[in-house]
Amino acid sequence: MISGRGRGTRRTSAGFTLMELLVVLAILGLLMSLVGPRVLNQLGGAKTKTAAIQIKDLEQSLEMYKLDVGRFPSTSEGLEALVSKPASAAGWNGPYLKSAVPLDPWNREYQYKSPGEHGEVDIFTYGQNGTPGGDGEDQDVGNW
Repeated sequence: MISGRGRGTRRTSAGFTLMELLVVLAILGLLMSLVGPRVLNQLGGAKTKTAAIQIKDLEQSLEMYKLDVGRFPSTSEGLEALVSKPASAAGWNGPYLKSAVPLDPWNREYQYKSPGEHGEVDIFTYGQNGTPGGDGEDQDVGNW
């Protein structure tokens, strides 16, 4: 009598074959090649939106400065006038920002002009490339 054990039985082991692993890796690679660029584009757009929001906040702080001092800071005084009192700012009641003047999302200082070319004051950043003009991530972001 032959029992079910021993002869003629095949041992099965739990695990994945090399072929199964290669198929899964190929699928993951394909998904990353399709999804990756879209995620990076969204990240770029987020930096531009962040810059626009920070510029609006700086503009509001400059309005408060103007209410107290009677004028906007000069170009030479710059945005630092929102944090530390300039010598010629009678009526200064700051600081007008909770902390230091923020850097733009690309770790550069915001540009400031008073009087501005587009309004009373211009606050802007040149985007990712740091030079005027450009499209997408390289576009200028300003308060105009």
